[in-house]
Amino acid sequence: MPRSTIPLLPSKSRRSSLDLSRRQLLAAAGAGAAALRLEQRGVQAQATSSRTVVFSHTSVVTVDAVQDDVALAIDGDKIAAIGATDAIVKTYPNAEIYDGRGKVLLPGLINCHAHLAATLERGFNEDFGFPNSARLAIRPASLLQGEEGTLMVTIGALEAIRTGTTTIVENSGGISRSAAALAQTGLRCVFAESVRDSENVAGPMSPEGLARSETPRFSPRLRDEGMQRINDLFTTWHGAKQGRISVFPAAALAETASPELLQAIRTFAEKHDLGYTIHLSQSRAEVDFMVRHHGVRPPAFLAKHGFLGPRLFAAHCRYVDNADIALLGKSGTIISHQAAMAANRGVIPPIAALRAAGCPIANGTDNNTNDLFEVMRVALLTERISRNDPNPGLRPQPEDMLEDATLGGARAVRQAKLLGSLEVGKKADLIVVNTQRAHLVPAGRIVSAWIHNGQPSDIESVIVDGQFIMRNRKVLTMDEDGIVAEADKVGRRIWRQVQAAGPVAVPGRSRQQ
Repeated sequence: MPRSTIPLLPSKSRRSSLDLSRRQLLAAAGAGAAALRLEQRGVQAQATSSRTVVFSHTSVVTVDAVQDDVALAIDGDKIAAIGATDAIVKTYPNAEIYDGRGKVLLPGLINCHAHLAATLERGFNEDFGFPNSARLAIRPASLLQGEEGTLMVTIGALEAIRTGTTTIVENSGGISRSAAALAQTGLRCVFAESVRDSENVAGPMSPEGLARSETPRFSPRLRDEGMQRINDLFTTWHGAKQGRISVFPAAALAETASPELLQAIRTFAEKHDLGYTIHLSQSRAEVDFMVRHHGVRPPAFLAKHGFLGPRLFAAHCRYVDNADIALLGKSGTIISHQAAMAANRGVIPPIAALRAAGCPIANGTDNNTNDLFEVMRVALLTERISRNDPNPGLRPQPEDMLEDATLGGARAVRQAKLLGSLEVGKKADLIVVNTQRAHLVPAGRIVSAWIHNGQPSDIESVIVDGQFIMRNRKVLTMDEDGIVAEADKVGRRIWRQVQAAGPVAVPGRSRQQ
């Protein structure tokens, strides 16, 4: 489908035409024809149909072992067999054969914390601390028009596919606006609808917000409206796309949640056998706010109101002390570690101590980027530095990082029996890595070589539910060129408007942007 050439001008008629053109583009990219009322035009792209596929003479990676020169068979949406190539080809004589020589198969990566629409703020949000300290005259997100928010979600999903993610947790409010687009990308999705019920706490807490803060007031109306959004999203989407879509409840922030909201979130999750999530201990200002107004630190506040536990995956936990760590570990709370964004913020959570206390670890990307492969590498290096071991550089190992990004994520999204490893009977969610690259040969241990030296471009194919959503580096579920061009156009327009409204002062640099 040709891309829109309509100028991005603010007139009502042109904006209406632009919205229609963008809807057509997003539909072709997998935005969901029903939601956009374009189904009759036949513009929806589909992933390769499910069928039996045998990867021959390949290597299959599990966390603790690599099986070389074997075959893996996918039948429908499941892994059907792993073993000698000749035997498996004989068992499945009508299967499509994918030549696996020089390739390794790994479990698909599971991203447990993403804000896909925040791709809009790439090249800005990474460099101003947390919360973002730049005082822009106008917020970039406020300049999005029509379907442009969904466009940002879609470009984020495109990056996720290209970098090896097969399951993603989208944590935001109002997910229904982009749910169809995200579902049609072919990714396995968890929609974590985020709710807050504070009337007078904006959050996330900043030093300036802390200085002018007052006793939190909570609104039953906001709470009820938020829980209704969760219920509506759950009713519409949970179990959709042959079970590929799940819906979890989420409390946005500790500082914006009442005890009643925390209880409502947990009750909903238990009723429907779901996980749930929250941002936790992200900043010193958050910790100080909770102590000032609630008398306890954030993890203790959650513990007091029954929110900690093995269904909870808490994002960040950058500012936790020994007592916090003990509470989190004793409760079995899962920690979603956004290592790359934490490094951007200049604060790495005490992951080694959280592991030792009994917290399972999963991985996430957070804002701006959706590259979980890079998260594994940053997580490995920063944890090694932070451990301060007598003999440094031994722990953790790359296999630990792969486990966090696969089995750890599967536990967090409550699908450990189906996802996270390449085993017969599990879902066929996997990635194909081309090892015949200058930076990957020779390799004594392929998991180590790939996490230390690899690049996302090593990933040549991605399969979810037995279907190729990327094959031979071509994404099959969206018009990649059109989406990239449109996102670039929108981004350039918005950042021109931001810069026209006032200069962007880069910390430590005299030149303004």
